[in-house]
This record gives sequence, structure tokens and C-alpha cells, in this order.
Amino acid sequence: MANGHQVETRNTAHFRHDYASDQSDLRRLYEQAKIDQWNAARDIDWAVPLEGDGGLISDDLVDINGTRFWAAMSEADRVELNRRITRWRLSTLVQGEHGAMLLCSQLVECVQGQDAKLFQATQVADEARHNEVLQRYVDLRLDGEIYPVGSNVREIFDTLLGTSSWYLKTIGLQLVAETFAVSLFRMLAESSKDAVLRQVCRRILQDEARHMGFAMLSLPELVAQATEAEHREMEDFAVWALGRTLAGTFPLPVYQEFGFGKTELDEIKQFRRERAAGGDETAFRKYFRRDLHDGLVRNLRKVGLITERIAPSLESFGLKLAA
Repeated sequence: MANGHQVETRNTAHFRHDYASDQSDLRRLYEQAKIDQWNAARDIDWAVPLEGDGGLISDDLVDINGTRFWAAMSEADRVELNRRITRWRLSTLVQGEHGAMLLCSQLVECVQGQDAKLFQATQVADEARHNEVLQRYVDLRLDGEIYPVGSNVREIFDTLLGTSSWYLKTIGLQLVAETFAVSLFRMLAESSKDAVLRQVCRRILQDEARHMGFAMLSLPELVAQATEAEHREMEDFAVWALGRTLAGTFPLPVYQEFGFGKTELDEIKQFRRERAAGGDETAFRKYFRRDLHDGLVRNLRKVGLITERIAPSLESFGLKLAA
């Protein structure tokens, strides 16, 4: 397919015959989801003009900021790089929200509880709206084009879509990916140069917190009642999802468009690693990393998926497990 790809899936649809509420916490989350619905076309002030130098995200979030490469660039090129990095980052988010929409449509089928099904139906609508609003932003502020889906993003969603178990899908999406999304959208909402982008991220953030809540409400009892084999499966899947999510992505196509060669790209990647290891990350990145890691540890512990067996793997990702 020229404009997409296919993923072979196999899901078991659970068709309920009893529609009474069966989980009060999830019913309250569903009721809140109905209250919180918003319209991407109407509820964002798309007419707000872009101020400043034309950049969209904080320059601190551009990898080469503070390097010799940045110093050698003209002001116009710095702004253009900022905009392309923004387009690349938003492309990843557009694709992620689309994947989440497909995944939640599966969860409507395969979760068994009535309130779980109702809530997942609202999340399908939420993810569709996020996919729409981010694409609208790219159309408005950029050229409307999306960078190709990154291999890491494709692997994550292809695996989650192809996984038959609802609770593994939930671990991958609502527990890991949504925790990442909450931290990322919070950072962008607070640091972006463009008021429209800050509006968009604040709106999305409101929804993402609910989505993360689904995992917090649906997984603890299941994990507690799992057999040893099932528990190991869930632990291993959490480690896999964390590894893929925390590995991050690099805006390679953007730097290639600016003419950076392999030697220069290797230097930029090394600079990124050294800056992170040495604690010299920007305030925005530091906040994002701390917020993300604290959230992941807190949520993994709450649902019962931090064990001595996988603790070394989690610590190898930089997560601090000490209470």
C-alpha cells in the first residue's frame, strides 16, 4: 500500500449479553470522558498568529543547539531547522495517535467488562481527535506533509496490534505509551513557542491522563490474580515496551535534508549521549525525563509489575526503583 501498510491481526470479540455497570471506577472514568469531549475544529483558536522568530518548539529541544553546528548556522537556517524538527516530532505523534486509535478499536472488542468497553469506545474517539488535531496543526503551521513512520514506532504498534491479549495491549499502550505521552505533551505544552501548539498539547494532555487511568484501574486485580507464567509474560512484555519506548528516536531525515554527513551525525548523536549522561540536558529535557521516569516507576509499581526478576532490566533503562 503506497499510503500505509497492513498488519495481520487476530482478536476475539467478546459480545456481552448483560449491559449493567460492573466496575464503578471505570464507569466514573467513562462519565468523565463524556464530559471532557472537545472539538478539534471548534475548540482550538486556530486564528492566533505565530509570534517570535517563526520557530515552533523551544530551541533547547533541537539536538544541535549549543554545538558548533548551531553556532555556524544563520538565524534563518536555525528557524527552518526548528520547524523541520517540529514537523518530524509531530509526524511521530500523528502516527502514534493513529496507531492508538486502531488499537483501542480492538480493545472495544476484546475487553470483557461493560464499563471497560464503554470507556474504550470513548478512547477511540479521543485518539481520532488527537490524530485530527495534530494533522490540522501540521497543515496550518507547516506544509502539511508528514515524515515517513519511524521503524521504532512501526515496530511498537505492529506488535501491539498483532497481540491478541487485551491486557498486553493495555500494558503496551495505556501503561507505557500513555505515560510517555503525558510527559511529552506536558513538556510541549509548557515550552513551545507557538500559542496554538501549546493549546493543542494542553487539550490532548487532558485526554491522555484519562487513558493512563484505564490501565491503573483495569490491571492491578488482573496482575494480582495471574498465574506465575502469566505474570512473567506481562513482566516481559512491559520490559519490551519500555525498551522500545525509552530507546527514543533521532530526526535523521531532517539532518540529512540539511546536508549533514555520517561523521557529523555521529558527532551529534555522541553529543546527545554525553549531555544526557553528564546531566547537562536542558531544563525542558530534564523535566521530561524526571517526570517520565517517575511516572513509569509509580505506575508499574501500582499495577504490580515491578519484581526482582525484571528490576535489573528496568534499572538498565535508567529507571530508579528505590522507594
